[in-house]
Amino acid sequence: MQQTMIDAGVNLTSPQFEKDRGAVLERARAANIANMLLIGCDIQSSIESQVMARSYGFCSTAGVHPHDAKDAPEDLAHQLTELASSEEVVAIGECGLDFNRDFSPRPIQEQVCITQLQLAEQLAMPVYLHERDAHLRLKALLEDVNVKGVLHCFTGDKAALRYYLDYGLMIGVTGWVCDERRGQQLRELIQYIPNDRLLIETDAPYLLPRTLKPKPKSRRNEPAYLREIATHIASLKDATTDAIATCSSNNFNALFSPHLTDGY
Repeated sequence: MQQTMIDAGVNLTSPQFEKDRGAVLERARAANIANMLLIGCDIQSSIESQVMARSYGFCSTAGVHPHDAKDAPEDLAHQLTELASSEEVVAIGECGLDFNRDFSPRPIQEQVCITQLQLAEQLAMPVYLHERDAHLRLKALLEDVNVKGVLHCFTGDKAALRYYLDYGLMIGVTGWVCDERRGQQLRELIQYIPNDRLLIETDAPYLLPRTLKPKPKSRRNEPAYLREIATHIASLKDATTDAIATCSSNNFNALFSPHLTDGY
């Protein structure tokens, strides 16, 4: 029997899952996905992720993504603190900086990020971090706090990777590593990510692994495809898929305990 796995990042509240969420979870169960972290990207999706996590026996995050920073409420810290009191919520985020798309003004992104970093430090909770084309600014913000957590969906360069590892963060790897067009740099850096810092995540419904065969007609990613990512990482690290899956699960449990649920 294949090793059970934990998907360290799923956008289960996405409208793309609205019509068949139950079937998606059934396929995940059949693929030996034992637990998953449901991502909150704004207050509403954070609430929905917490409710779903409670219903399905998963865990969730509570935070505001940099894309949504412009719409963050004035009492953001208070609302996130309330959400974080739920046993299902194990991290603050998804928070961070995205200077690639700039859907929110950069000064607002930074202020909303700082608020969440400081809250995570205050609550002694991990952060679930997003960073795209903004390494130096996120580095400056991290220097003002002392937090643990994961740099979700890492796509940066070697200098960024070295910094995040030195800071003490886990590194989240998605299907980006399976993309022969955009993922070449990440594939070259996989060897520098220690096994005890690696988390594997689908970021479903986004980032469908391009190596997946046959590809679903919908082109939508699902937690059931997590093993494809693990297998690709294993090939780059000269390891077995089960060994990589075990490392990721152990790291997940170490980072997000003592708030973890038992899975479904």
